[in-house]
Amino acid sequence: MDFNYHIPTKILFGPGKLNELSMEKLPGTKALIVTTAGKSVKKYGYLDRLQKILSGRGIEYVLFDKILPNPIKAHVMEGADIAKKENCDFVIGLGGGSSIDSSKSIAVMAKNPGDYWDYISGGTGKGLQVKNSALPIVAITTTAGTGTEADPWTVITKEETNEKIGFGNEDTFPTLSVVDPELMLTVPKNLTAYQGFDALFHATEGYIANISTPISDAYALKSIKLIAKYLPICVNEGDNLEARIQVALANTLSGLVESTSSCTSEHSMEHALSAHYPELPHGAGLIMLSEEYYKFFADKAPERFVSMAKAMGIDFHSVPKEERPMMFVDALLKLQKECGVDNLKMSDYGIAKEEIPALAKNARETMGGLFRLDPYKLSLEETIEIMTKAYK
Repeated sequence: MDFNYHIPTKILFGPGKLNELSMEKLPGTKALIVTTAGKSVKKYGYLDRLQKILSGRGIEYVLFDKILPNPIKAHVMEGADIAKKENCDFVIGLGGGSSIDSSKSIAVMAKNPGDYWDYISGGTGKGLQVKNSALPIVAITTTAGTGTEADPWTVITKEETNEKIGFGNEDTFPTLSVVDPELMLTVPKNLTAYQGFDALFHATEGYIANISTPISDAYALKSIKLIAKYLPICVNEGDNLEARIQVALANTLSGLVESTSSCTSEHSMEHALSAHYPELPHGAGLIMLSEEYYKFFADKAPERFVSMAKAMGIDFHSVPKEERPMMFVDALLKLQKECGVDNLKMSDYGIAKEEIPALAKNARETMGGLFRLDPYKLSLEETIEIMTKAYK
């Protein structure tokens, strides 16, 4: 019972909340809007709505719309250079986790010298201290997956070395976040599933992490419960606003888990996969790893697994005590089937089984810190074993 709690982000949550930006105090007078190279925020009018709100407030803006689904360092540096040249005094991330993560990293580099990787710990990063804080960040999420609107974390890939590493400090918490589930009604079925499972694993990893707290536990169990109940509805009835609201809440709660606990090595393993194969959606990679990962850890934290299974609606009536932890895995596989993601394969993305040892080594070299937060300390051989068993 020893923890600190600091989440300085103001969150506007609920249908129609994007409109409230027209009345909300914003942290500057000229924004760099960071969004993806995809079409959705333009196609569905979200970017246009944001631009009209800013113009109506007399706030200038510059658009940077190159961000990839797995964002890269080159775009962080390019965005930061634009922010500096255009004298932007805050950054708005509009879109999913990639846009908001990139906005955080750009906000840091708009105020600090050198290369982004100078400040990264792990891999070839230099681990230098960030001296000049960051520009204020506004996050407007159009997906329910990463929880990045409620945490300080950002994940960027150094494309030259295939290193995908997380970073964050108290200056990379968004100043203001907008979670408007109406913006999520247009997310396609498969992405809804991948993003929902990403949120689920933020909650489950944060719950079994050895630095979990009573606060993170409460957020995690509620997030798990909501996703188990509502994600299949979101996937199969994309226009069901009530289900979208509940999964959006679960996602924001999972971000709060990330702010009060941490991911574990499942995320390190996935980052190695999508760093080398950037076409692999992060959530899909996590789904591929999840069965073997949680099978391995079920007997390492049995009480935690029982609590997660209960949150997913499992009834333990007449089930022997020793079998109960694995029932979380059963519930997880059932949820994957309900969401149509039970047959995902690494091989479909070009990953070869022979690469697994090198990918496992990459996971430990780039994001080795998360391995220290598991309920049991994995060896390299055990990491390879989990990833090999997960291979299809």
